[in-house]
Amino acid sequence: MGNYNRVTAEVIKQLQEIVGEKFVLHDEEKMEPYSHDELMDPKYMKMPEVVVLPENAEQISKVVKLASKLTIPIVPRGAGTGLASGASPVKGGIVLSVERLNKILEIDHENMFMIVEPGVTTAVVQKAANDEGYLYAGDPCSGDSSFIGGNVATNAGGNKAVKYGTTRQQVNGVEIVTADGDIVTIGGKCKKDSTGYSLLHLIIGSEGTLGIITKCYLKLVPLAKNVMDLLAVFPDLSAAIGVVPKVMAAGITPVCVEFMDNESIKCCEKYLNEKLPNSEEGHYIIVSIEGDNEEILEDQCATIDEISMASGALTVLVADPAKIWKARKAYAEADRARSLIFSMEDVVVPGNKIPETVEKIAELGKKYNIAIHCAGHAGDGNIHANILKDKMTDEEWDTQLPKLQHEIYNLVYSQGGKLSGEHGIGYKRVKLMEEFTNPVEIKMMRAIKNALDPKGILNPGKVINA
Repeated sequence: MGNYNRVTAEVIKQLQEIVGEKFVLHDEEKMEPYSHDELMDPKYMKMPEVVVLPENAEQISKVVKLASKLTIPIVPRGAGTGLASGASPVKGGIVLSVERLNKILEIDHENMFMIVEPGVTTAVVQKAANDEGYLYAGDPCSGDSSFIGGNVATNAGGNKAVKYGTTRQQVNGVEIVTADGDIVTIGGKCKKDSTGYSLLHLIIGSEGTLGIITKCYLKLVPLAKNVMDLLAVFPDLSAAIGVVPKVMAAGITPVCVEFMDNESIKCCEKYLNEKLPNSEEGHYIIVSIEGDNEEILEDQCATIDEISMASGALTVLVADPAKIWKARKAYAEADRARSLIFSMEDVVVPGNKIPETVEKIAELGKKYNIAIHCAGHAGDGNIHANILKDKMTDEEWDTQLPKLQHEIYNLVYSQGGKLSGEHGIGYKRVKLMEEFTNPVEIKMMRAIKNALDPKGILNPGKVINA
């Protein structure tokens, strides 16, 4: 693997014959948006040799067969909202965007499934489900712009993972194009399947390195009649996060439990130009609960209020969902507005280790004199630690960031945690993956990659160096 051929004028001509001249981009200005995802650090940007925009699985199959025949890298791309450089063509070659595969193909009421193409945005999927009285539970913060195919490819988590799980738990089947150009459906509408290896769950989260997703079978659940959002504000972040296991132990299963540290709150407040409650000193816990019985929900709200106040909360408010979720989902955009270049660490630890881990991450920020804003999913141990470059020189950033990252990762692994909870490995964390992952696991992953993509043409340089 790794001895790739270049895209020539003849290759471009053959791609035009497959998808149409209009849908083959080879002008640098038009290709620039496809050279990176949400990571704006220049070291993660790489110009494609060509960008193709197919409209169906058959065209993708032909493009992959051409790439395989000529040993040219091919990088599947969704909306480019990733945060691990998973869609950047680090080995050059063809960027294959699924943006034209944007149809909802079926809503199956009897079996409660929705079948969609990968280029449909998460928000469109959610609205279509809601309009039919269902919930699609996948809910990443980037849902307004992210594609469902990218969610599946990275096993995106999001705000509802406490109750419903990550994207993996929302997907019952996929159609993919393999590295050989074959089109195959894995899984489908059956609720149970013990027929051989679980290839479906191998594809989900593989970041386009094992196959290109062309269709998704999504699970739907009945839409709850009532939803309530609470905002608990604490003067101490450890106390705030420490309230989460107490809520769980009280027999309450929230849809989501989110946290924001005070620096994140202030940054979002400035970005949104909108006053947020107790922003002067408060740390947030946002709890969302749902159900069909309003009285039970009110009792649960009272219980959460009692637990929070007994744990040192300054106040517990019935939150304005539009306002509070706008602030939570603006977390990354607010940091980007302050510092165009920042490193979002996506670590995950056992739930009871969150307070200690966040506290020690804050201490590391002070040690290196680098701003770190923490927010994330308190209910499932997923911590987003944004390390801001601010006014550091490139030389200082390139020297200090790796040192700080390694201290954070060593801390996380000492707590029984992992590199990524939902953003994936991409190109950003390939070396870290090999450094911190059990060599036996790496050996197994490499064997799978070599078996399913022997020429290494699918998104090379991502997840694992095969």
